[in-house]
Amino acid sequence: MKTAFVIIHYNDYPSTSNLLENIKSYKFLDLVVVVDNGSTDSSYEKLKKYENKKIKILREKENKGFAAGLNRGSCYAIEKLKDCFLILSNADLLIGSEENLIELTDAFKQKDLGVVAPVVVQQNTISRGWRLPTIQTEILGNLPILGKKIYQKRISYQEKHYQTPFSIVEAVSGCFFLVRSKFLEEIGFFDENTFLYYEEYILGMKAKKTKFKIAVCNEVTVIHNHSVSVDRSLNRIHKFKRLKESQTYFCKEYLQGKRWELFFLHLNKNLTLGLLYLRNFFGIQ
Repeated sequence: MKTAFVIIHYNDYPSTSNLLENIKSYKFLDLVVVVDNGSTDSSYEKLKKYENKKIKILREKENKGFAAGLNRGSCYAIEKLKDCFLILSNADLLIGSEENLIELTDAFKQKDLGVVAPVVVQQNTISRGWRLPTIQTEILGNLPILGKKIYQKRISYQEKHYQTPFSIVEAVSGCFFLVRSKFLEEIGFFDENTFLYYEEYILGMKAKKTKFKIAVCNEVTVIHNHSVSVDRSLNRIHKFKRLKESQTYFCKEYLQGKRWELFFLHLNKNLTLGLLYLRNFFGIQ
């Protein structure tokens, strides 16, 4: 089966260029698609120099969000390759070797897998997939100071869960993963109602309604220079607001949160937002 590599790009030519230089000679890739998600700088023009029979640079007139970019690149790849594997990636990724990607695609020999992801190292943390949260977990996760620790404890698997070559999980990091095109078509692609964040949670919820499973390959690792491109265009408070917009949508539409639950979610969000404004005012990082 053929394989396409889809990169979502926004105002970050250095990262996208580095990734293209990394993968452009990979023989097992049949197609590389870069989706310029409405960049406001000159990076699209710079990226066009990479275009050839194998590499396609697509341009969106405006940035409609990460999920929309994934859909544009995925649809183009499926149109060209038909039934295929799709590697979906942020621009700021460091990949070990072509063999690592081949190992990940080989995992699809298990017919029930729809999504396969590597271990992702970012900001000195290791991401190997997690459980989907409940509405109660999302509310508690919004608590100032203690929320993050409570949240991680509730969604994390025990260490023994990762002692095999592949581990079945409910969600994986959205910065880099592989999908089977048939799975993506069956779930109706990505939900474009989120601009940024929670794409991986929604993907996990959609997967639960199919026969397909999500797996992490514990023997392949990639490095994510987390939020390099996001930090260039969004400040801390703006990022937090984007995150909470996506969280609210996820809790309402996919976790079917009740009115009182959404009220507490909103209340806790505002408490944390207030602390962020104070830290920003006093220059506290």
